[in-house]
Amino acid sequence: MSTRTLFIGMDGATFKILDDLTNTTEDKQPVMPFLSSIYEEGVRSKLLSTPNPLTPPAWVSLMTGRSPGNHGIFDFIRAEERGNDIFFTLYDSRDSKAETIWSIASRQGKRIAALNFPFTAPPQKDLNGFMVPGFIPWRHLRRNTTPSDFYDRLKVLPEFNPKELAWDFEKEKQAVSDLSDKDRENWVRYHLPRDRQWFRIAEYLLVEETPDLMAVMFDGVDKLQHQAWLFLDPSLQTGEVSEYHQRMRKLCMDYFRQLDGFIEKLINAAGPDVQVFMASDHGFTATYEIVRINAYLHKKGYLNWKLMPDTEEAARREESMFANLDWKNTTAYCRTPSSNGITIRVARNSSETGIKPEDYETFREQLIRDLEELRDPETEERIITGIFKREEIFPGPAMKDAPDLLLVLRDFGFVSIKDKEPIVEQRVEVAGTHHPDGVFFAYGPGIKQGEIIDRRNIADVGATLLYSLGLEVPSDFEGQVPESIFTEQHLAKNPVVIGAATTFQAKDEQPESMSEDEKDKLMAQLKMLGYME
Repeated sequence: MSTRTLFIGMDGATFKILDDLTNTTEDKQPVMPFLSSIYEEGVRSKLLSTPNPLTPPAWVSLMTGRSPGNHGIFDFIRAEERGNDIFFTLYDSRDSKAETIWSIASRQGKRIAALNFPFTAPPQKDLNGFMVPGFIPWRHLRRNTTPSDFYDRLKVLPEFNPKELAWDFEKEKQAVSDLSDKDRENWVRYHLPRDRQWFRIAEYLLVEETPDLMAVMFDGVDKLQHQAWLFLDPSLQTGEVSEYHQRMRKLCMDYFRQLDGFIEKLINAAGPDVQVFMASDHGFTATYEIVRINAYLHKKGYLNWKLMPDTEEAARREESMFANLDWKNTTAYCRTPSSNGITIRVARNSSETGIKPEDYETFREQLIRDLEELRDPETEERIITGIFKREEIFPGPAMKDAPDLLLVLRDFGFVSIKDKEPIVEQRVEVAGTHHPDGVFFAYGPGIKQGEIIDRRNIADVGATLLYSLGLEVPSDFEGQVPESIFTEQHLAKNPVVIGAATTFQAKDEQPESMSEDEKDKLMAQLKMLGYME
């Protein structure tokens, strides 16, 4: 028995950085020499993320082969309007309305291992293999690890540390939007051992258990790029730089050099017959400005801020991570920076506030026109370059949970929801933000060499992994197998077969819930990355 398929996820990886780090010149060797060899010996392409290129919808689309309108995950948190108030809670695996590739492979007898993927907790009960979920506090790792004894088995690994493995909020909460030089340096250093923890578990499983499908996700790529883009983007590495800048760039290079070594060791551990696929959930780019969308909606008369008394408690509420709104006098607003969306409040009955259902289309068209009016005063360029109706980009049974409008800013940044002015302001320092184009690699037996193919869709990855395992692609998958990456001989022996639709069963697990303190710390983590304010 040997591992047939190896998948390595790199959260937020972008060719803008990887091309630079794999480049060989006369005066330097590449930072990532092994990945450079995959450039030469494998196939690669850009990978189009979900309409809002955000971690939750994107990774769930990769794991289900379905778009957000079908799987129902649109953000880190979901909101529910109750009367004249709105309640927020974190998404988890039970909120997904689509079956994952882990489940599909398991029920067809394939043994899987999935490490550090978000929204896989709580795991399904009948999983055939191993799962250690990501995006949860370390105290919840044991009860959400499958099989039940696997967590204790991990204790034999050198330097195994569950606090380091999961998000250590005590360390990460220090990384707020504006880091001191020292904090930012510590932030980069922190992710070197954390990724090493996940690598050791993956290597252990490959050697000791040889699952049919081995999948591990390294999310340090995304976290570094959010806070250290200034030291990574090759277009920004010009002129003389400070000693601190040089030190920070070296630290970032150390991270990617280590990641390259992990990739090489995992592929070698999987054996010569393994097919390897690597992908990111989205790409990255630079953001130069802050766009305060709720402040703009207030200016246009769509929302009103809640008047608060001059007390310490009110001051804390004003600085909370969600907009402090007067719901009775608000018809359109943005819930979270990460949503980059506008929610229209529609009154479901005469006792509720919001617009009348029959006025929805007229109201939305006027809202779009008003959003188009937000322009750069010097160039007249639109600040919001894309405004999409939810039925255009989120079709499916879960569309009702999506924002009514999705916004794309001219620099792809996340919006601000704060009551501050000016509405558009230049950032003090360039920051990293998500870009729709991620990365996709394929390498190994039956895969072409040294080719670049046209951009694929993130939902294609799940279909490709099932095909690599020798399984049929479910008929309700939106993702398709990119046949152009495989040799003619391989396709002739292994034709792509479309099979039965997926089997979805709502998860009924009721694990111990996070405490309010743990939820607050998780929100603080999202705030640090720019997804909350």
